[in-house]
Parts: sequence; C-alpha cells; structure tokens
Amino acid sequence: MTAPVSRNRLDEEESPYLQDHADNPVNWQPWDEQALEAAREQDKPIFLSVGYAACHWCHVMAEESFEDEEVAELLNEEFVPIKVDREERPDVDSIYQTICQRVTGRGGWPLSVWLTPDQKPFQVGTYFPKEQKRRTPGFLDILGQISDAWNSEEGREEIESRAEKWADLAVDELEGTPGGAGTPEENVLSTAAQAAVRGADREYGGWGSGPKFPQTGRLHLLLRAYEETDREVYREVATETLDAMADGGMYDHVGGGFHRYATDRDWTVPHFEKMLYDNAELPRAYLAGYQVTENERYAEVVEETLEFIQREMTHDEGAFFSTLDAQSEGESGEREEGAFYVWTPQEVEEVVDDEFDAELFCERYGITEGGNFEGRTVLTRTASPETLATRHDADVDEIEEALERGHEQVFTARAEQPRPPRDEKILAGWNGLAISAFAEAAIVLEESYADPAAEAVEFLETHLWDEDEKRLSRRYKDGVVKIDGYLEDYAFLGRGAFDLYQATGEVEYLAFAVDLARAIEREFWDDEEETLYFTPQDGESLIARPQEPTDQSTPSSMGVAAELLEQLSHFQTDGSFAEIAETVVDRQGSRIESDPLQHASLTLAADTVIEGSLELALVADEIPEEYRTELREWYLPDGILAWRPADEEGLQSWLERLGLDGAPPIWADRDQKDDEPTVYACRARTCSPPRNELARALRWGQRML
Repeated sequence: MTAPVSRNRLDEEESPYLQDHADNPVNWQPWDEQALEAAREQDKPIFLSVGYAACHWCHVMAEESFEDEEVAELLNEEFVPIKVDREERPDVDSIYQTICQRVTGRGGWPLSVWLTPDQKPFQVGTYFPKEQKRRTPGFLDILGQISDAWNSEEGREEIESRAEKWADLAVDELEGTPGGAGTPEENVLSTAAQAAVRGADREYGGWGSGPKFPQTGRLHLLLRAYEETDREVYREVATETLDAMADGGMYDHVGGGFHRYATDRDWTVPHFEKMLYDNAELPRAYLAGYQVTENERYAEVVEETLEFIQREMTHDEGAFFSTLDAQSEGESGEREEGAFYVWTPQEVEEVVDDEFDAELFCERYGITEGGNFEGRTVLTRTASPETLATRHDADVDEIEEALERGHEQVFTARAEQPRPPRDEKILAGWNGLAISAFAEAAIVLEESYADPAAEAVEFLETHLWDEDEKRLSRRYKDGVVKIDGYLEDYAFLGRGAFDLYQATGEVEYLAFAVDLARAIEREFWDDEEETLYFTPQDGESLIARPQEPTDQSTPSSMGVAAELLEQLSHFQTDGSFAEIAETVVDRQGSRIESDPLQHASLTLAADTVIEGSLELALVADEIPEEYRTELREWYLPDGILAWRPADEEGLQSWLERLGLDGAPPIWADRDQKDDEPTVYACRARTCSPPRNELARALRWGQRML
C-alpha cells in the first residue's frame, strides 16, 4: 500500500482546488480509501488540509508551505497528507470544522487537522505560516512536534487519548438532537425578528462590527415578520442592511453580483471572491425587499446580479459554476487579491473618453488618489446623481447619462483585464439555490427569468439525477459525475424545482421536486432519532454522521428541507411529508427558541409549520397575464401557487405524472368558475369562494392574517 502515497495523486481529480495542488512537492492524496488504508498500514498520522479554490488564505498557505521543499519532505516522510475541497465534501469539512470551532473558538479555511489513521482528530487549526509569526506557531515546528510525539510512547498515548475525546465531542455535537422541547411558540417569528432588531447595527446596517456577512436568513425573518405584524422597525432594519450591502464595496458596481463578505463595519472593503450561493440567496432577499418597499434599486440589484450569473457563471448547456477567485493577475504580474475590481483615478481617466464623465464616475463611486484598499479604491456608491447635479450645476438627467457612459467604458475596459480564475464545478445544491433565485425573479420581475432556471434543471436532471434509482449526485465537472448528494443537494434543488413550478405552472418541475422530497424521506430521515441527517443513510462511514440545523454560508439544509416538505405536503394524499416537517420543528424547538438567528431557516420552517401557508389553487390551462401582474405586486412569503389544469382530463394526466391515485385536497373539486381562470384561496383550513380575480383572493388571504 505504499505506492499510492509515494506521489501526488491530485492530477487525477477534477476539482480545480485539488488540481491547483497537483504540482506541489507534497504527495497529496484525495480523501479516499487508498489514502486512509495507507495511513492505517503504515501507522502514520494523517495531515488533512481542507479549503476551496476561491479561498485567499488557502493560496497564502500553499505558497508559503505546500510549495516548499523542506515542508514537503517532512510531510511526505512522517504523514499521509490529504487534500479536501470543502465544496465537494461538506460532510468531511463539517466534522473537523466543528472540532476546530469547539477547541480553538474559531474556524474557517484553510482548515488544518491532524488525525490518527482511524480519522480521529488530535490537533487542529486554520492558517499557519511556515515559520512562527507573532503568536501564531510555525507550520514546520508543529509538524516536527507532532512527528516526535507520535513516535514516542508517552506522546503517542497522549495523542490517542485526546483523539478519543475529540471524536466523542464530534459525535455529541453533530449527532445529538435536543431534548423534546416541543413545538415553538406561535410568536416564534416575532421573537426572532425582535432578536434581529436587538443585535442589529443601526448605524451601518447588518450585524456585528466586522467582518460582516450577508445573513440573508435574518432578512427573510424580518420581512416576513413585518408582513405579519406591520411593525415598522422590522422593515427598517432589513432595508438598512439591504441598502448598506447594495451601496458598499461588497457589491460589484461595475459588473454586478456580490463578493463573499465585508471585512469592516461599514461594508467598504470586501473579501473579493464571488460565490454562486451568495449571488443566488442575495437576489432572493432583494426581491422580497422590492415587493415590500417598491424600491426600484432593489430590483436593479437583482437584475444586475442575475445578469452577472448568466454572463460569468453559466455553463454552455445551462447549469451554473461555483466560484470566482478573490485573486487575479495584477500590474506586477503576480496574483493579487481584488486586482480585477479596484481602481485609481488615473486608471478611470485612461479608459473613459470624456474628462467630465471620468470625474463624475470617480465622484460617484468614491475613487480617490489615496484609495481605500492598498492605494487603490474599492467602488462604493458615495454620491448620488442628485448630489452630483447640485455640485456641478447640472441637470440630474445629464449626470445620469454621463455616469452611464462612464460605466459602459469602465466595464468594457475591465473585461479586457486578466480575469479571476473560475471554479467550474457544478454542484447540485448550489444550482438549486440559483434556480430558486431565477424562478422567483420570474414571478416578481419578468417571466423570461424562468428560462435560465429551466435550462439548469434540465442539465441537472440529465447529468446528476438517476431517474431509475431516484438518486442525486452532487458534482459535475468536465463530464465526470462524482459524490453522492447530501441533504443540501436534495433540499436546495427540490426547493428550486418547486419554485420553478410556481413560476411556470409546469407539472414536470413539481414532479421533480416531489421525487427529491421522497428521496429526502428515504435517505436522510431517521424515524428513531427524529431528525434529518446531512449524509445519506448508506453514505461513507465517517467518525460522525452530521446534521445541519444552523445557517452558515448557505441556509441550513435541515431547515430548507423541513419547509419544503411542509409545502409539498399539500400535493400529497398521505401525510408523511407534513409529519416529518412537524417532527423536525418539534425536535429542534429548543434550538429555535434559544437562538432563532443562528437557526434562521429552521425558524422560517417553524413559522410555516405552525401558522400554515396561504394556499392559492390557480385553475387555468395558461397563466393569465393579469395574474402575473398581480403576483408581481404582492409579497407572499408564505404563499403556495398551486397551478392545475382547468379540465379533469388534464388534471388526471398530472396526477399520473405525480404517482397519485387521487387529487390532493389543494386541487380536489376545484373547477373553473364561468369557464374562466379561477383562484381558490385557503388559509388555516378556511377557504374563500372561487374567484376569477386574483387580487380579490389575495386581499382575502391578507385579511386572514
């Protein structure tokens, strides 16, 4: 078994992150049975390094240590070095990230973990410099100390004792479920919104003092709570954050789309990587904000972000890529963080033809000689067109036209610069998030947004979905499909397919969502433990089987799955989906009530389970244009658009496609009134009379709140 670990095997992998390390002198192994068996056979500790392609400090540690011959020699001789792309293996990352956070009080990437040959952790951290810097120990020193301890009797006993304790900690943390606190109180949404208000930064927007992350789940909590209560402070806190993110440096004012997070309190300097999941979840928050406030800026942000995804993150056949790197080639010829996105006044003057247009562009976006990031400027919306018009004694229309000319020329010039590398993995779950964003935009803004969503669903069904086995794979890259899907893949894609059904009225998308939900019930639901696990029941055996109740960089897969199952239960003739959703909410009740903000998606699921949904059975063979117009004007965070054919023959065809013997209650006995498109609105087991006018049905539903 020595052959696999005698060379670097990452050249056999499709992940761009792993391929980036294929030329390292370190004999990196992928996480597979060959590498794990080699560690057991040779009785060597494993050094596990977890990261991802767009991770800035992952690049730094690679340059300092993994490309260094001295480090490589020690790693190759005394350890089995394993590299993991956390985007491909979130299960492995979750286990060891949990240990890192519990032991050190912090986590992140690169994640550096030392394991016994049976995968139990005994040393953990994140970034380490090659040599000691200030209080951060040097990577070489750590390797030497661990090697010496492993090869001594006393040191080995201490390592193995610690490994047992930490492994038990991982099991307790990840597999344990809370005691039965029961269903959260009916006011769970208001309780969560009040917590969001108390913790908000009312001066700069968002939460915390920096770094600041998008926190889209909290925005949905606030806006949904505002819809239910009309408490103005909920809307204010949500819009303060939406405004701050849209105006600050986290937003790409030239090309659209959002960077990962802001490094400071006032949202000026971002961490420059662009992730598909942020650029999927943030448009959903801005669409909600747009419907609540009618602020056209929010719609503009959605349009520009979805345009960015289509332009820069889309496969030729329609699915969506994963990330853009934070780094790109700068003036020095070396890769620099943010090089693609920052400007000086001189650079603007060089690419904008008109001197006045260049001056206005710099004033608009705060581009100064001193800059705000290493001598250059991250663009922020610093001066409004109205302010500029007053300052220059000009008409606002004239200013806006000049800004548009400047923007077009800066955009064109930037497109010719060296671009940030792109990770072209296609991940099922992240694509599901993007499909939801496009589908919701099709409802709220323009129906043509359904087309990219439909193309993505077709790609995923073709390449990642096994129709015979009803199983989903996680990743597609260059024709290679790999890794069994996790709960987030099924839940996020299921929600995306369901949202697309609501946007188009096409039964195929509803059927796909139901198939994914049935797979969630089969593969992830544990009836004895009353929980949804993150990994499938027949998945790879790790030291713990994780759950994901908390929102992190993506929504909680448990929360999204529970809410999806509750919504899809309306299209069942038995109650299994609803029973799972209710049980999950009951079982997680203590977590939801004690910390609703960390469990935002579960809190939203709890609100849906407790309060129910506004059910809109829409009986029509084609979606009437007036219905589309009405739906654009109504914020329906708890609404279900249950389209069905107008005639019984068409309905029977749908039921056969869904594998149902009879019509579920949401469709049963719902005929057209006066042979016209008809709406049946129901809430809390109370229904309105059939109406031809959607607006009247919506007003009835609002009065029932």
